[in-house]
Amino acid sequence: MVVILLKMLLLRLNTSLVNLLNLDQTQLAEYFVGLGEKPFRAKQLMRWMHQRGMHDFTQMTDIAKSLREKLATEAEISLPFVQSEQISNDGTRKWLIGTDTANSIETVFIPEDDRGTLCISSQVGCALACTFCSTGRQGFNRNLSAAEIIGQLAIANQSLRQEAGYDMLPVGERIISNVVMMGMGEPLTNYDNVVTAMQIMLDDSAYGLSRRRVTLSTSGIVPAMDRLKEDCPVALAVSLHAPNDELRDVLVPINKKYPIKELMMACNRYLEKAPRDFVTFEYVMLDGVNDTVEHAHQLLEVIKNVPCKLNLIPFNPFPNSGYETSKLSHIRVFRDILMQAGYVVTVRKTRGEDIDAACGQLAGKVLDKTKRALKKIPIEAVA
Repeated sequence: MVVILLKMLLLRLNTSLVNLLNLDQTQLAEYFVGLGEKPFRAKQLMRWMHQRGMHDFTQMTDIAKSLREKLATEAEISLPFVQSEQISNDGTRKWLIGTDTANSIETVFIPEDDRGTLCISSQVGCALACTFCSTGRQGFNRNLSAAEIIGQLAIANQSLRQEAGYDMLPVGERIISNVVMMGMGEPLTNYDNVVTAMQIMLDDSAYGLSRRRVTLSTSGIVPAMDRLKEDCPVALAVSLHAPNDELRDVLVPINKKYPIKELMMACNRYLEKAPRDFVTFEYVMLDGVNDTVEHAHQLLEVIKNVPCKLNLIPFNPFPNSGYETSKLSHIRVFRDILMQAGYVVTVRKTRGEDIDAACGQLAGKVLDKTKRALKKIPIEAVA
């Protein structure tokens, strides 16, 4: 661990080198033009970095030796460091990834029969302070760079492919078929870096994922949702969690700035260019807080004009949360009310709970600049 931290510190001190993982193909082409090179070099380098996982310029054999030597003096391809890896009894994997000497993030891979989904973090901690979320309770330190975001996909992809055996994988087969921006942080408050990273995920010279297989989850940053619709429309999930403003103001405090009515209008605007013809509303099930029959009917009223699917998420406990998971019987009644109204409703299966990798449990290590960990959370306000 000491050796890893020393390596990380040395890399951070070497600020004169440009980390090329921070650049999508358009930005990389501009970088090469600035070096007096042809823009097509960007596509070559993207394939080496992202498809082959090669970070040593000297091994990039279809790039001119003179350019490789120039890159070696002016640039780097630097991933964050893996501090630990855990594997759940159900096959879920969690990586603790160091971003600097004081902070770390968590990334989770969820294998299923028909897909492999990677849950990626966008920030060290989170500033939005959703009361039922372990990450939110830790406070906020900083945004992740594009390299640190796409680096999570690179690390997981390399680890999983090596374990499976490159030679044993059919040509074109993906272990990671889906990416969800649902890890630590609110992606839309780290807009530029998140969009750059997603552009790399979508690039055929990099990971080649379709827009339908990249999902961004937001608590409802309305102006950024409108920007995303124009810049990089991927599948959209909205962390709703409450059927009225009074309750959502407590559970998801950003609602005070962008209330539910405004959020629903933004969802409809987003669907004008979205790769899917619906928004997924995520709704954590909290016992006695938001899971009653009345709440279900209020929710139907809220979403009635938005094409959507609903994902009910049984609350995953963490220490001193102040909440309890809804009873299974209450979740079923809640689900049935929504389904009888004609909606597609899923109840998320809890995965990786034994390694704290389930939804809402990601914590990492956050040197909290907001001092939120020292503040008392008024849980009684929602009782």
